[in-house]
Amino acid sequence: MAKKQQLAVALLVVAVAVVAARTAAAAATKLTMHNLCTYPVWPLVTPNTGFPSISGNNVRLDGGGRGLVSYDFPASFWAGRVVARTGCAGGAPSRCETGSAPPATVVQLVVHSPEGGQDLAAYSVSLVDGFNVPAVVSPQAVGGGQCPALGCAADLNDRCPRSQRVVGAGGAVVACRGTAGYFKERCPLTRTTGSDVEPVPQRCLAPGELKIVFCQPSMVAAVPGLIRTVVANI
Repeated sequence: MAKKQQLAVALLVVAVAVVAARTAAAAATKLTMHNLCTYPVWPLVTPNTGFPSISGNNVRLDGGGRGLVSYDFPASFWAGRVVARTGCAGGAPSRCETGSAPPATVVQLVVHSPEGGQDLAAYSVSLVDGFNVPAVVSPQAVGGGQCPALGCAADLNDRCPRSQRVVGAGGAVVACRGTAGYFKERCPLTRTTGSDVEPVPQRCLAPGELKIVFCQPSMVAAVPGLIRTVVANI
């Protein structure tokens, strides 16, 4: 009987250690946003209904690579979206030219999905609601699986059809309503309709970080030292 009890205790200790390790790994998962645009952006991180907020949504990310921020995801299942607001005024910010409403580029994120007993992340960049800022999302420190960089590195405002442009106070085109065909042709690694999916497989296991880069020069980050990873809370 004593040996059976000892074995049971040993198995329990192992189980607790495994759960603790998984929880620690999940707790370390971060959302990082880095702004390489020539202009500032104010990221708006919105959880889906029923999930907690992870950002106060009052951070300004200066352009040229200076703007960088990181937040912890909850250790449990979480889903939400990120939009880059531009042309904002006020300290909150209270008024923005783009991002508070369509048309806007939307980054969709899911972390710690327990599908099949695995810690899965899912992510995409949606242009269903239009476009305002180039955005690329890529996982870092992944635990395995298929984790492609997805999104749009092109500035779709520059050739936006005239009738679909949103013009800012300074006279520049700041957003594009566009069409699914226009968006998909220039940015095939995005979603442009409600049923659209990217033409690459995705099954990303336990990434330590999901990184969103605004105005990344290309879909492949090939600028050493410019695109950085944050490991501390801000």
